[in-house]
Amino acid sequence: MNWQDHLVIAPIVLPLVAGATMLLLDGRSRTVAAVLNLASTFALLAIAINLVMTSAGTDPAAAVKVYRLGDWPAQFGIVLVADRLSSLMLLLTAILACSALVFSLARWHRAGSHFHPLFQFLLMGLNGAFLTGDLFNLFVFFEVLLAASYGLALHGSGPARVRAGLHYIAVNLVAALAFLVGVSLIYGAAGTLNMADLAARIPGLPARERALLEVGTSILGVAFLVKAATWPLGFWLPGTYAAASAPVAALFSVMTKVGIYAVLRLGFLLAGPEVAAGSAQFGGSWLLAGGVATVIFAMIGMLAAQDLAKLASFGVVVSSGTMLAVIGANDPAIIGASLYYLVSSTLAIGAFFLLVELIERGRAPADDVLAVTLEAYGIEDEEEPGEDSDAGVAVPAMLGVLGAAFIACALLLSGLPPLSGFVAKFAILAGALAGSVPANGSGVPLVAWTLVALLLLSGFVTLIAMVRAGIRSFWAVIEREAPRVRVIELAPVAILLFLCLTLTLQAGPAMRFMQVTAAGLDGSQAYIERVLAAPGAAPAAGGGRP
Repeated sequence: MNWQDHLVIAPIVLPLVAGATMLLLDGRSRTVAAVLNLASTFALLAIAINLVMTSAGTDPAAAVKVYRLGDWPAQFGIVLVADRLSSLMLLLTAILACSALVFSLARWHRAGSHFHPLFQFLLMGLNGAFLTGDLFNLFVFFEVLLAASYGLALHGSGPARVRAGLHYIAVNLVAALAFLVGVSLIYGAAGTLNMADLAARIPGLPARERALLEVGTSILGVAFLVKAATWPLGFWLPGTYAAASAPVAALFSVMTKVGIYAVLRLGFLLAGPEVAAGSAQFGGSWLLAGGVATVIFAMIGMLAAQDLAKLASFGVVVSSGTMLAVIGANDPAIIGASLYYLVSSTLAIGAFFLLVELIERGRAPADDVLAVTLEAYGIEDEEEPGEDSDAGVAVPAMLGVLGAAFIACALLLSGLPPLSGFVAKFAILAGALAGSVPANGSGVPLVAWTLVALLLLSGFVTLIAMVRAGIRSFWAVIEREAPRVRVIELAPVAILLFLCLTLTLQAGPAMRFMQVTAAGLDGSQAYIERVLAAPGAAPAAGGGRP
């Protein structure tokens, strides 16, 4: 093994060590904890970029990196796997984490205890969930990220956060129980929890064990759909995300994608090469129906939302529901476009969550909960309106900057040209209509028309909700002061929006990478062969399963 081979485990070990070191400090030096958090998070970004670049080759076998702890065979040991999809999710998580962390250093990291170690443990759980190669460790990393997210959801105190946090904890504890039951049934049926080994054993299972396996995957699917905020299981998300602090909500926007990732990964692996697409193991048409219902629920919520934080929270639900509907359409031709949409929408929602606090800061009290919390900890708020500070900008032009950023978020979330939200939706629609026309030319099937109606209607409703919110925030005659905004608060929003612009300008290369990633998922033969290969064996140029 060379040093690059160990990069696969680094996204788990690095935040674990950093978080444990911060706990040893016991809150004695918030500055040291912040420096450690920054160093670890930006190191994770560099590692994720390296993994994406090394996986971008055309050889499917070389794109799958396998790390066996203790050099045990995959069937008996712990295996971490970094392929194109997991590397992409690591990079998306690291980008959001860096942006949220820099934003929090202005004010929010001082609003409670243990923000920095909880932040690192959340990253450890997210990265582990994307890298693990077996279901039991997927459960373990789910619990790690959830335990850290419980603390972060309550960060800043206040009755609204406590109420929403308790709902969030209760729902996810039930989901964790369903996850564990599903994993137990799968192990009882197949005798393994390694994903690749499970995919290899499924074709040879007798009918009785196959039925037990399907029950287990169904229960497991329910747990994943809770994480993905599918209606009616996702009622907890809007209140929780809206009540959370801005940097925490921005990072939480990628957490629903963990459920989407699990459905994609297991759906394609367990379906096998003989199945047209990867959602059959999790219900297929039921997944499509759930995605449609989720988007409808989110659209109603957007129209009813009276504040920007709730609007952003329902934007997360729209993104999640759209992904589920596309996966449930059972059309491999649009999976690549949906991955492009996943990245674009997640970056846009993260930017919007950060932007919401800056916009609302000029309305009456900036954040009463934050002010009370800082006072309770004996910390003076450095952003009091009457205080002279070179670090802040309090000029009317700032409203223009925030308004421009709001317009960019509106275009991205509604899917209007010319930004990446439009490119993503156009690619999905083009793929659905072109790939679903039967050879006999009998017409476009209902599933394709359903996706067309869903994407267009959700974009239209999002536009209406965003325009109404923009008028209320920037145009309506209200008593407000120009918000005092620091550079380290505005910079993360600008960077996330710039990345969406880059995704637009580089849509060709980005879409090709997404298409290659989707092709690697379809059948997942290279993934299975690399994971089940003997320890130390070189990637095979071809051949069947071990």
